[in-house]
Amino acid sequence: MCQRLVHAEALQQLAREAEAAEGAGDAAAALALWRRALELLPPASQQSQKVAERAAAQSRTIEAAGAAPRDAGLPPGSFWARRLAPLGVAGVLLWKLKFVLVFVLTKAKLLLLGLTKSSTLFSMLLSFGVYWTAWGWRFAAGLIASMYVHEIGHVAALQRLGIRATAPMFVPGLGAFVRMEQYPADAREDARVGLAGPVWGLGAALVAFAAWRITGAPFWGGVAHAAAWLNLFNLLPVWQLDGGRGLRALARGERLVVVATMAGALWATGEGLLVLLLIAAAWRTLGGEPGPGDRRALVEFVGLIAALAALCAIELPGVSGP
Repeated sequence: MCQRLVHAEALQQLAREAEAAEGAGDAAAALALWRRALELLPPASQQSQKVAERAAAQSRTIEAAGAAPRDAGLPPGSFWARRLAPLGVAGVLLWKLKFVLVFVLTKAKLLLLGLTKSSTLFSMLLSFGVYWTAWGWRFAAGLIASMYVHEIGHVAALQRLGIRATAPMFVPGLGAFVRMEQYPADAREDARVGLAGPVWGLGAALVAFAAWRITGAPFWGGVAHAAAWLNLFNLLPVWQLDGGRGLRALARGERLVVVATMAGALWATGEGLLVLLLIAAAWRTLGGEPGPGDRRALVEFVGLIAALAALCAIELPGVSGP
């Protein structure tokens, strides 16, 4: 009983502070407070749903303004990063590789920050050793780097949304992950977090592809192919994979566009992985509950499928798979 009273008082205090922040026009502070309130509520409760709606409203305000929430635990995004993040269109990245380079350079501090975490560094070195044994140190280093960039993409999105999460962790043979300590308030936020990984991963694949074209070193081509394939696999719209989180926000008509894009990419490239993505996406479109609709998520999803499938289809010397 005492614990319930403490929780109730804490909730009331957080709600008062959040409403005061809203009244003052401080959406970032209000969002952080509403997220803290959500942690004290049962996820399925009516009160939790109402608080999540308040948090989502503040999140949309911040996204529209291009601001970074407080207490995210990571440095705020730069001018170019904020401008490039909403694009997510692979065609733009392919059209001008310098956009990718500018994006990576402006996020250099964030990329380095993850390496200061002992859990990230040690698990990364362990995975590197496993992949080195299988494929040699150069390919292993490139593969680990592309996985790391993918995970930092999730971290960057979590930072923008003010969602606390752990540093990236590597699991040899299975990839890497970031565990959220708070959860997205709605499907839109979940899509932002989910698709950010493949967007950044596409950037890593393009950098490796450019290095292969410049140097002619076969291992760079292998890294580009593997990074593209792994990020395309992550777009599989099932469970908690990135594609599942992205598709969750899309309305039925938008999902049909994704299905059509997958079918077109399969026809154009012959990439076998797209068969699996197409089946899963069609099943979710025809039998699943449609999302609220999210044009930005749709553009990112479609662009990622087209670009990653194209990279997977490029004939690279000595490369036959991921």
